[in-house]
Amino acid sequence: MKVTIENIKGLNKDIKVFIDKDTMNSHMDEKYEEIKGTVNLKGFRPGKVPKEVLKRQFGKALFGEVLDKVLKDTSTKALEENKIKPAGQPKLDLKIYGEDKELEYVLSVTELPKVETRSLENIKFDQYSVKIDASETDKRIKEIAKNQPSFKDASPETKAKEGDLVVLDYQATVDGKEFKGSEGKNTQLTLGKDLFLKGFDKQLIGVKKDEEKTVDATLPENFPEKELVNKKAKFVCKIINVKNPEDVKIDDTFAKNLGAKDLNDLKTLISKQINDEYKNSLDQLSKTQILKEIEKIKIDEIPENLIEEEVKILSQGMDEQEAKKNKAKFTETAKTRIKTGLILNEFGEKNKIQVTEQEIQAEVQKQLRMMPGQEKMVMDFYQKNPSAVASLRGTVYEEKILNLIKEKAKPNKKEISKDEAEKILKEAHNHDHNHDHNHDHDHDKKDKKKDTKKKAEAKSEKKKKPTPKASKSKSVTKKVSKK
Repeated sequence: MKVTIENIKGLNKDIKVFIDKDTMNSHMDEKYEEIKGTVNLKGFRPGKVPKEVLKRQFGKALFGEVLDKVLKDTSTKALEENKIKPAGQPKLDLKIYGEDKELEYVLSVTELPKVETRSLENIKFDQYSVKIDASETDKRIKEIAKNQPSFKDASPETKAKEGDLVVLDYQATVDGKEFKGSEGKNTQLTLGKDLFLKGFDKQLIGVKKDEEKTVDATLPENFPEKELVNKKAKFVCKIINVKNPEDVKIDDTFAKNLGAKDLNDLKTLISKQINDEYKNSLDQLSKTQILKEIEKIKIDEIPENLIEEEVKILSQGMDEQEAKKNKAKFTETAKTRIKTGLILNEFGEKNKIQVTEQEIQAEVQKQLRMMPGQEKMVMDFYQKNPSAVASLRGTVYEEKILNLIKEKAKPNKKEISKDEAEKILKEAHNHDHNHDHNHDHDHDKKDKKKDTKKKAEAKSEKKKKPTPKASKSKSVTKKVSKK
């Protein structure tokens, strides 16, 4: 195989590949030998069919298979040996080919630019740790205790009031008839929470132990028996018990009921939980700082085909006029995304970062936990959409790269209080919100300057903020990562 490379312009290259006739014929001979033992032709014993006969019968089809394989193998080898990483699918142009001929073709590629990643280790970012005051931990434990009230039996003559727990059996009817699910035993209702049927609780205020009370209620929209939806039902309730709430004693027993060893262990666990709540958000802030620093790194040229593809994604769902209006802005966004992705991907490759199937499954499980009650729907979505799984892989890959950059870079370590953490996160949120608004506004002003004829129309039109389908959180490594 002979390979010559010609630089056309910038990142565009033509790779000319030449394979002599003898080599191509040897590939064909191997293929004839491969099928020789499997072909059954009248007048010939299995495995004894002459090559000339095989050539007449199957030559054209076999050459097609051989050509496909040789093109795939040699083009891959030509790219690898010359350390060329194509940005997108190369174009192949066959010049000379055919049975008993040499093979010559040209592979036209847009090469990914060379990227320098050593400077990533000098990136500076803020790394926060939150010091949780003991009073914050005690406050959180008291909130937990408040949401897990304890009840004690009330005296038989005590009338139920809001906040009390009423234990009851009930038998319900609609138009005098029982229905499926019309009976309940030992049902517990905390009066005032209105968690059973709307207005049910209020009618139990004033009941006493061993009393019988008839409650009227409308069956809800989501009632399983569809023919009974919005029907008025009568509930004959037998009051089994009335219980008054009592303050939960925060002690070792309380802590053990929550899975801790004792109260001190619970305080340690709760303190860590509060810290983790802020740590995740602050870590994301650190990664955002790293990404913004990466955006400052210069790359001489970005492949036009990648920019065009990204702009198409950003303008999805827009009509032609709106897409054209936002093209300049989307082009800049696309360049930033692609540049960041190229740098992260190069860093990932140099550090041999891989994404395992276990990590993909862990990310899927994370998604499932975020959507309780919809686990089956989410799982079905990922099973039926390989592109969604690929997107998850890109997210995990980028996360691993950023974590490694954090380890190698130079953090500015800061220990802050919970209040300071909340202030930092609030300011970051407001900054991002204002930046997005001003970014859109600036582009609108530039558009107006470029086209003075449409000033009057622009003033009368309601401004619309573009809503592209590609979100900001999209993995920027996805376009260039092959992991």
